[in-house]
Amino acid sequence: MGHDPDGVVGHQLNRSLARRAWSFASPYKGKITAFLVVVVSAALLQLVPPILFGRIIDEGVDNRDRGLVTTLSIIVVVAAIADAGLSLLERWLSSRVGEGLIHDLRVALYDHVQRMPISFFTHTQTGTLVSRLNNDVVGAQRAVTGTLGQVVSNVIVVASTLVTMAFIEWRLTLLSLVLLPLFVVPAKRVGRVQQRLTRAQMDENAAMNSIMTERFGVSGAQLVKLFGDPDVEVGEFSQRASKVRDLGVRTALYGRTFVLALGLVSSIATALVYWIGGQLVISGSLAVGTLVTFALLVGRIYRPLTSLTSARVDVMTAFVSFERVFEVLDMPRVIDDHPGAVDLVDPRGAVRFEDVVFAYPPAASAAGSLGYPGAGAGDSTPVLSDIDLDVAAGTMVAIVGPSGAGKTTLASLVPRLYDTSAGTVSVDGHDVKGLTQTSLRSAVGVVTQDPHLFHDTVASNLRYANPRASDADLVTACRSARIHEVIDSLPNGYETVVGERGYRLSGGEKQRLAIARTLLKDPAIVILDEATSHLDAENETLIQAALETALVGRTSLVIAHRLSTVRSADEIIVVDDGRIVERGTHDQLVAQQGLYCELYATLERGQVRLVP
Repeated sequence: MGHDPDGVVGHQLNRSLARRAWSFASPYKGKITAFLVVVVSAALLQLVPPILFGRIIDEGVDNRDRGLVTTLSIIVVVAAIADAGLSLLERWLSSRVGEGLIHDLRVALYDHVQRMPISFFTHTQTGTLVSRLNNDVVGAQRAVTGTLGQVVSNVIVVASTLVTMAFIEWRLTLLSLVLLPLFVVPAKRVGRVQQRLTRAQMDENAAMNSIMTERFGVSGAQLVKLFGDPDVEVGEFSQRASKVRDLGVRTALYGRTFVLALGLVSSIATALVYWIGGQLVISGSLAVGTLVTFALLVGRIYRPLTSLTSARVDVMTAFVSFERVFEVLDMPRVIDDHPGAVDLVDPRGAVRFEDVVFAYPPAASAAGSLGYPGAGAGDSTPVLSDIDLDVAAGTMVAIVGPSGAGKTTLASLVPRLYDTSAGTVSVDGHDVKGLTQTSLRSAVGVVTQDPHLFHDTVASNLRYANPRASDADLVTACRSARIHEVIDSLPNGYETVVGERGYRLSGGEKQRLAIARTLLKDPAIVILDEATSHLDAENETLIQAALETALVGRTSLVIAHRLSTVRSADEIIVVDDGRIVERGTHDQLVAQQGLYCELYATLERGQVRLVP
């Protein structure tokens, strides 16, 4: 009743899709075979009680054979116990297969997604990805265990029951089937209405959950408290919750209508069987026990027959889930290790940009439900052009320029967060496209303007850069970043949980912790992307001293840094509109009276940072 036929309109059962789905299920083929055997056995076993009840009446009661009545009754009990055992075995097998399949699909999806390039995440909603890892994976699992088992069970139940009924009395069998359209047609209409209600309820639930997700995050909660009105917030949420409530009531009523209709038709069919069958009993052409058996069997055919009328929708709905899972797995990793990629061994940190051109892929308007254009999308307007830059190992290069000039994009090409559209970026003479990503990124440390911290302890966040780091290593790195005293004063020291995105720490403390994390990584190349933007004057003095020590012997690219660091750089390059327009030392650039001089003059007039 909850499946969506509209969602599978135009879909056909693709054999290649079925084979691919089976490739995930094939490791469990032994358990799936056992599961189907159990399902068939349970369906056949359920025929035993009705048949034996008839024999108890006709052969035991009529003949006053107490022994036969006792024996048959014991067999009924044994059959019931066996049926219960088969039910438990069926549930165990289905759960082992289902949960195993969910695990395998989720791991495959997670592995693929976390290896996708940054551009994938800028085009894709997080909620959509999470839905694929949850809802669609569960839907795919149902295709193997739930839907498959249900279809097989229903076919066996209907076929075995109809054969048994026809063998007992074919006229009553036809009478029972005549009533089926009286139930199936209204039930399908009720089902369609309930499906529409279910879709609407899911949409309203999603909208309600979206409100909670946005408001319950630290940033959202802070915004609400500073700018929002609690009464208005509650009113808007109440409206959404009311719609969910009303749809839930209507869905429940339609669901009960379906159950009542099933019960009503089953009761009418049973009454007709007793009426017509009773006449046959009176005329002597049918035994009483046989009539009882037949009446019990009638109640077994309506629900599975109705379920089989929507079997195609059930199967296709389940396979649509597989399609949606495979849609993610088939997305190309446009940034991947090339065949023959080698490790960067003992990196020195020399970086070279040669004729580099870069353009972001355009926003996808019709690139699939995830909105990711992938590798086939054409390039948009270049944001970097004709970049030639040689950064010697162990030197510091400052990158400055107006906001949006391409400074961060330029630095992002070094750890290969993006690939160039043309030209090459090399480290120690190796084109970064020919290096393994793991070895390249282990040689690069990045501190961003807004560093991300996981909702975990301080120690865990630090060890994310170096899982093998000892406690002494953590303390050393944090002392160098001038953050150890702050951590030591926390309630649980290094075992203190920093909160979502590190909100238990101030902006400056997060920055220094991120710098300590980078120092713990001990990279050959350090990229500082406005890394001291949140520091006050006192902290700036401390952190500058720490950076002067930490950057010794390392290659460093410093983006829009504070004046003192910019002035001490070995070379300053000025980027404007995606091109390097000036380069030189601080004194040389000031003497040129160009863009850098204008930025420097702005700073001298009271700006805190060189570039806003």
